[in-house]
Amino acid sequence: MKIRKLDQNEKVPMELLLLADPLKEIVEGYIDRGDCFVAERDQQVVGVYVLLPTRPKTVEIVNIAVHEGLQGRGVGKLLIKDAIQVAMSRGYKTIEIGTGNSSIGQLALYQKCGFRIVGIEFDFFIKHYSEEIFENGLQCRDMIRLAKDL
Repeated sequence: MKIRKLDQNEKVPMELLLLADPLKEIVEGYIDRGDCFVAERDQQVVGVYVLLPTRPKTVEIVNIAVHEGLQGRGVGKLLIKDAIQVAMSRGYKTIEIGTGNSSIGQLALYQKCGFRIVGIEFDFFIKHYSEEIFENGLQCRDMIRLAKDL
């Protein structure tokens, strides 16, 4: 598997990005401000993440997604490790990521990769998304914020 930065003239893998964030307007709002990286296997894009500088010396993974047929096979972990390496090589001191309270698998994965919970934005998904989101039998209401020192 190869992970690389998407070239400016390449098409953004919107269908994958929308797996992690269902609101196209929000994805379009940060895709132009961040750097998009793709994971390829057999010349097919199977994963994606977007890094966005947020504050001095801080960068956030604002979207990370893996093709549904490959989820649970370590691709997400490779993407996170790559994002951490890219952030370190660019001189960032902190990398952040956020996920919904109902994203149980993602919360576990991020913590296994060294991220720690640093805050909760209550009702984030209620305020910013017009349609309700449900995962794992739970309504996604709150944004769980995690960070890792580099």
